[in-house]
Amino acid sequence: MKLDIKNGFTAGRSLFRGLFVPALMLGVTACSSVPAPTAELQAAEQAISTAEQARVNTYAATELAEARQKLQDARAAVLQKNMLQASRLAQQSKLDAELAIARAGAAETQAVNDEMKKSTDILKQEMLRNQSGVK
Repeated sequence: MKLDIKNGFTAGRSLFRGLFVPALMLGVTACSSVPAPTAELQAAEQAISTAEQARVNTYAATELAEARQKLQDARAAVLQKNMLQASRLAQQSKLDAELAIARAGAAETQAVNDEMKKSTDILKQEMLRNQSGVK
């Protein structure tokens, strides 16, 4: 390596310093400047609110509880300035709330289907009873 007489650095060291230090500073700056996931938190809150209004507790209480917990954890991550974790948790919270809504809808649909089958069976029994008495 050549000695740079003006600065007292070798050419390789100067190149290292010229490329590595700015890259490191950029990386640190990028990590510290991640904004709070406001939109994700609001979306999760809205999804949970929608699930609560749909009264999913009857059929999907576990999923709704998980959504609430993840939203709480996301808020804690924001306070700890861990914005990437907060964003992930908020997104998971929203998905859990949406899952709760979907599962509750499926369970309600199944309950209606079961009730219709029961009604159909009762009607069939009545028809058979009436046919045997008509002779």
